[in-house]
Amino acid sequence: MLLGPPETHEGQSVFDEAIQVPVIARVVGGHRGRRDDYKGNVESIIRIVPSIPEGALQGIEEFSHLEVTWHFSFGSDEDIELEPRSPRDNPAWPATGGLVHRNHRRPARIATSYPRLLRVEGRDLHVVDLDADDGTPVIDLVPVFREMLPRGPVHQPEWPTDMLRDYWKDAGERP
Repeated sequence: MLLGPPETHEGQSVFDEAIQVPVIARVVGGHRGRRDDYKGNVESIIRIVPSIPEGALQGIEEFSHLEVTWHFSFGSDEDIELEPRSPRDNPAWPATGGLVHRNHRRPARIATSYPRLLRVEGRDLHVVDLDADDGTPVIDLVPVFREMLPRGPVHQPEWPTDMLRDYWKDAGERP
């Protein structure tokens, strides 16, 4: 999978460099389609590709959560927006630059999620609360180490709390 550089409508690259990243797994099951909220309590599987030996997962079952880096493969380069805009096009929230948003409109269309690991069956990592869609390519995963979480208090403006109020609500409660 080649990540970046996205092209502009004139066919010119927005960025000077690109990297190639292997797909190490695919998401199986879980969410389907772009939906903003009600992502909670959905189980899915992260299926590791056959070229990675099962031994690469040895010991992962000892951890409660994973840090999963995945690609918004259902988006396209035409979706990328770098200029300031209001999140979810809601004028009640301030316009912020493209690198401040956490969605498929980012330059490399990469996301990071922190699902809970339920169990391991061979190459299948059964997880809950992974907000990637069925079929999504996974480009990296690691167990969450408490020592690698942000140090010190985390602060943010009020609009993300308002915007994401229903994000992790149970998917079964979707109106």
